[in-house]
Amino acid sequence: MTQFPPNVIVLKFGGSSLKDIDCIEKVVSVIRDKIENGYKVVAVVSAQGKITEVLLKDADIYAPFGNPREIDMLLTTGERASAAFVAMALSSKGFPAISLTGSQAGIITDDNHTNARIIEIRPDRVLNALKDGMTVIVGGFQGVSFKKEVTTLGRGGSDTTAVALAAALNAEVCEIFSDVDGVYTADPNIVKDACRIDEMSYQEMQELSEAGTKVLHSRAVEFAKAKGIEIHCKSTFEPDNPGTVIRGFETREKVKAAGVAFEKNISLVHIYDKNADALETIDEVLKLCIKDGVSVKQVSFHKGYKASMVGSFILSMSESYPGEYFILKLKEKFSLTVETHQNLSAVSVVGEGITDRPDNLFESMKLLKENHINVAGFHTSSFRISLLVPSEKLEKSVKLLHKYFAG
Repeated sequence: MTQFPPNVIVLKFGGSSLKDIDCIEKVVSVIRDKIENGYKVVAVVSAQGKITEVLLKDADIYAPFGNPREIDMLLTTGERASAAFVAMALSSKGFPAISLTGSQAGIITDDNHTNARIIEIRPDRVLNALKDGMTVIVGGFQGVSFKKEVTTLGRGGSDTTAVALAAALNAEVCEIFSDVDGVYTADPNIVKDACRIDEMSYQEMQELSEAGTKVLHSRAVEFAKAKGIEIHCKSTFEPDNPGTVIRGFETREKVKAAGVAFEKNISLVHIYDKNADALETIDEVLKLCIKDGVSVKQVSFHKGYKASMVGSFILSMSESYPGEYFILKLKEKFSLTVETHQNLSAVSVVGEGITDRPDNLFESMKLLKENHINVAGFHTSSFRISLLVPSEKLEKSVKLLHKYFAG
């Protein structure tokens, strides 16, 4: 039976917290304070600043449509560099530390390059290092498949790495550090009077994350919910600020809305096929998605229609690499017409029971229409209303919906 050391805490630091020497010194200070308070620390780090975007841009020079395996090999270098820098900085101040890659930390994934999922964690090396008095710095966003291939976990994968390690190590809590001091009712860069949320349920946080809030990735919340891991979202630069706590129970009274989130760069894809049954066509499209590791949302089909639209889905162009290439493959592979509506963004109102009353959806659409914002489509869940709007109208849409629902 695995023996877990006491007082283990997992910290995660985003790229903005590691962008330069001064920021890394601040990260080291946060870790040092945890150690001096009696914790055994495992820190998960992202790539510095905008390194991932720079690497993707460089890759595009050599292979415009990419090579998923080689993209994974390339991108993981960013997190490995961050881990080594932090480990060296800690050690130089008298706090023994070791950096580990995702594979060295025992993070086992499926074979889905650029968007892998964690299957299990074998943290023997991490545990041994902790027992030897070391602080462990793990490169986030990465793992290794059973085929011994390096994989990455998709956008926000370092959050998932941190929560998964917290579960595997029986940690007390997982603290997610970034350049903001918690989760807000809207992006404070857009909505100046947005308020920080002190406590949230897993479900509300997951819906906000899926709708585009970048403080915490939805997969990490899903993992935390399944394993019962409490998450604290905090600022690296104000570590004493309590931030936002995400727990497995409702911590506040039911409100009209928890917040407004958005996701840029969405494509709405319609499929037309006069020669095939709708369900068979969508089945073939989904098989190609699985093969290429492309994540699509809100898939629908229209059975029985000939020479007309048989299905549609939403494609996140920023999360599916490369989205444009996938659309080209669709057009080439099937005897169908693919119609894309691009330059769209999704704006979402999130809150427990937000769709219990149909007038919330009606009022959302009416509000945007009255302000001359065309809605290209919408979808709902029990916690969310999402509307597709022209990207140039996104900020205006966020401000209007926040004022109406959460202001």
